[in-house]
Amino acid sequence: MVARFEPVALVRLMNIEFIASIAVITPDPSASRRLYVDVLGLPLEGGEYIHSEDVEGCRSFGVWPLEQAAQACFGETEWPADRPVPQTSIEYEVAGPEAVAAAAEELRSRGYELLHAARQEPWGQTVARMLSCEGSIVGISYTAALRD
Repeated sequence: MVARFEPVALVRLMNIEFIASIAVITPDPSASRRLYVDVLGLPLEGGEYIHSEDVEGCRSFGVWPLEQAAQACFGETEWPADRPVPQTSIEYEVAGPEAVAAAAEELRSRGYELLHAARQEPWGQTVARMLSCEGSIVGISYTAALRD
């Protein structure tokens, strides 16, 4: 007799609507500005964190200083030595602030460690973040300003 296995359906509550933003994370904002703005000609603006919503094919593209990523995730200016230093940040958009909290809980219940729980940032975005096994900051977010 051959054992027969039925596939187990995973209950997934999270509903990703689109990629909200992609950012490279840089330890050297000046060098990155030279590459992305001066050489590649991307229309990025801002202070240390440069970004644009005008790069075709991407809702928001940015160059995020590592110091600011550490501040956003840990409240410190240094990235913790016991964690891989991230190279990128990708944020996935869900339907609303409540969906961010639910998605964060779903990630946690499936064994993923969050860098921080769902919270509202000063610019109005609600986001929860984790570090993927590839070393990317993965955000689940709701950003009203990216909605048309």
